[in-house]
Amino acid sequence: MSTNEAKLLDSIPASISTFEVLNLIKQSQINSSHLKLVKKVSDLSDEKLSASYNLNVKTFRTYKNSKAALKADLQEHTIMLLSLIKHGIEVFGTTESFNRWLEHENYFLGQKKPIEYLNTISGIKFIDNRLTGIEYGDNA
Repeated sequence: MSTNEAKLLDSIPASISTFEVLNLIKQSQINSSHLKLVKKVSDLSDEKLSASYNLNVKTFRTYKNSKAALKADLQEHTIMLLSLIKHGIEVFGTTESFNRWLEHENYFLGQKKPIEYLNTISGIKFIDNRLTGIEYGDNA
């Protein structure tokens, strides 16, 4: 990971409040560099990430390779995903272990895969709460 990527990642906490998200959007320009970072840190395919953003793959790739600023909703989604990914890696120890958990059906989620919840901010918060539960011994 480059120094620039490390700085970007360090600027996003693993546990983030709504106020912090709004401040990050206001203070810094969340752009394609952050989307590329989501891709790199998560190690998820463009197809899976584009589904999380509610975009088709071609549009996701265009945003990822563009220098233009992202719309506010994509900025928020990107910050929330980066925070969730950081939290998930902290809980599971590795990106691979976290991704395995994300992509497997989960009894406690009504046999849905956790990754299926990442297309909304509420869903990201819900999965983040499940990660916090796992940290403290809940089955999730």
